[in-house]
Amino acid sequence: MATKELAAAPKLPVLFGKAALTGFTRKGGELPSTEYTRQGVATDPQALAEYDHVCGFRLSDVLPATYPHMLTFPMAAKLMSDPGFPFPLVGLVHVRNVITVHRPLLIGDRLDLSVHAADLREHPKGKQFDLISQAFAGGELVWEDVSTYLRRGGGSGGAREPKREAAPAEPNAIWRVPEDIGRRYAAVSGDANPIHLHALTARTLGYRKAIAHGMWSKARCLAAFEGRLPGAYRVDVKFQLPMFLPAKVAFSEAPEDTGTRFALHDQRSGKPHLSGTVTPL
Repeated sequence: MATKELAAAPKLPVLFGKAALTGFTRKGGELPSTEYTRQGVATDPQALAEYDHVCGFRLSDVLPATYPHMLTFPMAAKLMSDPGFPFPLVGLVHVRNVITVHRPLLIGDRLDLSVHAADLREHPKGKQFDLISQAFAGGELVWEDVSTYLRRGGGSGGAREPKREAAPAEPNAIWRVPEDIGRRYAAVSGDANPIHLHALTARTLGYRKAIAHGMWSKARCLAAFEGRLPGAYRVDVKFQLPMFLPAKVAFSEAPEDTGTRFALHDQRSGKPHLSGTVTPL
């Protein structure tokens, strides 16, 4: 694997513009063997506070499990917009995200970050692959993130996807999600994909309204567990149907033998937005 060290975080607006202009040139093929790295990345307290506010976390010196995703996503976007990447960045569907926290990450930690792509595979609706991000502190692996993406088209057929879990009769909480949450999350994360910003820009990409970022939804669910999470754990989420904005959603959680399962559904229709588990390590 060829390792390329970045001196600073790539600029997401530039990468999204590049991806929009070059997407038609992507013809499939193998994943690149490139790994991008950054060394000694510090957390900006103001940026962390703004992220916490948008996602519903309390202000703390401990980073939410989803926060390092903000640090590695520009590296991932650079990898996916490089000339050798087989699929267009615009149009990829984020279908799953698994984060492993090996120990609490603190605001004073200097993190060494890495991102690479792996495991290109067939899917009934197209092809899937993983983007694997890692964070090290003092040479110790402290955080891992596996984001699974789907490129629709030319699928292999085969078995249907698992049946989606029905909404519980009595949710634990009802949340009102405002129309501007996509713009607010884009401001703190840099992920300004047009499908999340306004109904007008979302319609140009086939959506009737703007939709919430999947990683905002995951973060908002994880914020509901604050004060109850162990020092080391894994949080595994499958993204299901889009959350059109504004929205009214039902959050539910239930204990399992190995941890806790949780889900987010449309409050009126019961359609699922995500399902997940929190598992202590």
